[in-house]
Amino acid sequence: MPVSRGRRRRRSLSNLPKLCERAATSGRRVPLPDRAKLQIGLLFLCEALTRSSAIIVLTTLALVGRRLAPDLTLATLPLALVPVATTLTTIPAAHFMRRRGRRPGFALAAVIGILGAAVAAAAVWMDLFLLLCVGALLIGSVNGFATYYRFAAGEVASPEFRTQAISLVMAGGVIAAVLGTTLATQTKDLVVGHPFVGSFACIAVLQGLILLIVSRTKLPAPTPETEADDGRPLGTIAGSPTFVMAVLGAVASWGLMSLLMNATPLSMDRHHHAFADTANVIQWHVLGMYIPSFFTGSLIKRLGERPMLLGGIALIGVSAWINMGGTEVMSYMIGLAVLGVGWNFLFVSCTALLTGTYQTEGERARVQSANDFLIYGTMIVSTFAAGPLEERIGWYELNQAALLVTAIVGAAFVLLIWRERRGLPN
Repeated sequence: MPVSRGRRRRRSLSNLPKLCERAATSGRRVPLPDRAKLQIGLLFLCEALTRSSAIIVLTTLALVGRRLAPDLTLATLPLALVPVATTLTTIPAAHFMRRRGRRPGFALAAVIGILGAAVAAAAVWMDLFLLLCVGALLIGSVNGFATYYRFAAGEVASPEFRTQAISLVMAGGVIAAVLGTTLATQTKDLVVGHPFVGSFACIAVLQGLILLIVSRTKLPAPTPETEADDGRPLGTIAGSPTFVMAVLGAVASWGLMSLLMNATPLSMDRHHHAFADTANVIQWHVLGMYIPSFFTGSLIKRLGERPMLLGGIALIGVSAWINMGGTEVMSYMIGLAVLGVGWNFLFVSCTALLTGTYQTEGERARVQSANDFLIYGTMIVSTFAAGPLEERIGWYELNQAALLVTAIVGAAFVLLIWRERRGLPN
């Protein structure tokens, strides 16, 4: 007796879970749907433009602060307010996107970025230091939303492609390393008689492009059912060794990287290296941070998050050991490049690991916001500590301390992996 078309369709649908499981466990590569590819590509562009804006800010804001500050000791205050604003925004941003969705959150961030850049440009035009600080706070708030681009990429991809999606979006930093530096240089004197007004106008244009790109995305929207499912409290989730390992690794990656990167220009200046050499070292460091993103996801898929994060913390330790080997330009360059690769392996692995620690929308918002709040809080401390530590104990001893920290974090990873396999709580 012939089988009807509707019955065949129902039978095919009933077999779909088995087919998916077979595909995920087989050695064959499952193609990523075109729609997911498009969303990841759009998020890649948003990441590239956001980081380009950040590079312009880092390149120009301290110099503008020195021109406008009533006291030279306040010259770096506007720049210091950027990570402070980012830290304070991460938790509200996560909960806003839990209720409204990723797309409205990213669009709001772009609008804030346009406003902040306009305020900063007006401050430079009118020579108002306090207004510049307000603009810096607004610009810093953008990163509190933009830090979730990588998580959004993991959410649009299928589970077997999640790590690749996260890694590929972060590869936008490669574009930013070139684009941001070029734009910072080319726009400095764009407005005759008012240096750096053009730089902030450029940031406004970049944020406008992000707003346009975000409007073309189709990211998962929250539903009443998922919003109502609040899930476990953060304290319960934090009892998992997996959560502690993911957060510890992310915090260590940013803290150690920020400490050594910010101390490098000071050490190179102390040893009378040219500014061009310092810029070259930092550029290689940034490339080391983001070029591996094109293949880090595939390595994680092949080796697993835990071996990759152990490799990442080991590479950061190797970079500190290389830095202790001398103060020649080549020593700085190799050490900072290895530091960048170690940061990439560790941070991407921990981001992928963190996505497996939550189950509901409520848990996702709490876990992601707590993770990024701790990351940016650590960055503030390490950034402010880099100068005094380099001044008081020196480059060699600073890297000795960093090497000791990597050993402690590595030992903690081994202990947490052991407890995880034993099924023990913290």
